[in-house]
Amino acid sequence: MSLFGRSVYKQKAKIKLGARPSGTIQRVKLKVSPKASRAGHPDAVGFGVNTVDLVAQVDRHPEPDTKQPLRGFDELPGGETATAITACARLGFHVRYVGQFGDDSRGQRARAALELEGVDLSGCETVSAPQPISVVIVDRQGCRTVLSSHPGNVKFLRPMISREIVSTGRLLLVDAHGTTAAAEAATLARAAGVPTIVDVDESRPGLDALFQQVDVLITSETFPEAFAGVEGIGAALTVLQRQYMPALVCATLGNRGSLALVDGQEIRTPAFDVPVVDSTGAGDAFRGGFMAAWLLGGSGADIENLLVYSNAVAALSCRGLGARAGLPRRDEVEGFLAVSKHR
Repeated sequence: MSLFGRSVYKQKAKIKLGARPSGTIQRVKLKVSPKASRAGHPDAVGFGVNTVDLVAQVDRHPEPDTKQPLRGFDELPGGETATAITACARLGFHVRYVGQFGDDSRGQRARAALELEGVDLSGCETVSAPQPISVVIVDRQGCRTVLSSHPGNVKFLRPMISREIVSTGRLLLVDAHGTTAAAEAATLARAAGVPTIVDVDESRPGLDALFQQVDVLITSETFPEAFAGVEGIGAALTVLQRQYMPALVCATLGNRGSLALVDGQEIRTPAFDVPVVDSTGAGDAFRGGFMAAWLLGGSGADIENLLVYSNAVAALSCRGLGARAGLPRRDEVEGFLAVSKHR
């Protein structure tokens, strides 16, 4: 039984994560540390996309050429980087988001949602284009399908990638939707001594240049094998680590937790049991939780602790509809970890 009652966030039995013989693995520390805190500066900066998600609730995912009633329909804030940076803000940190909003009513709502969370938007722009949207289909089990639209005419403007904007925090998060701009932002951050985390879920042109500038590479479950061209997530993560030499490379595995690789050592972290309303944005919540845990852990942070915290934030995020409604506060995460167990 989980903290929240009946669990519907089940682990697949065929893969057993976190089953380690006691005492066989030494604690591993993250060799890269957040930049020192500075008065008046944000703790974390996120550079990337934001969306408005059109969330359709259904009893089950539709078959082709069928009809079924909607259980509900909502327009909710989303987007990888914007959601991750919101998660970090909810966990008690001063954060800045750098990105673009459309000049329509949805763009206004996307901006207002971040302002409501206390996110610094001083580095943002409004552009003459529709606000990017995603269509999300969610069934009664909380499983979702995402259909995304990121208009090609929305480009990051040169002033948004200045060192003064992207390198003011202790950490920088970028996504891979605009790889050229993300690589430039990561390069500026690295030159300023700011560690960079990249969120990537599919192969795109320009990833090679981007990956050379990041310290922590966090991917979706399907990305490593597709990008590396090898079978097995562990083997694919090994290729990524050897080729780009990040301090940590990690794949989020949904309801099976995460698999990370540090100095050639695998760290398997299982997920937590919670009742799932909607798993949209759980990976983004994981990244926001990772940033928060890294900032809390500081120099020489224990990687397993970082990953346990990240998985807890991701699990708790599934309690609400849409990408952000379930994002927890710090006291919720601490209370959850105090009484919960991995599956």
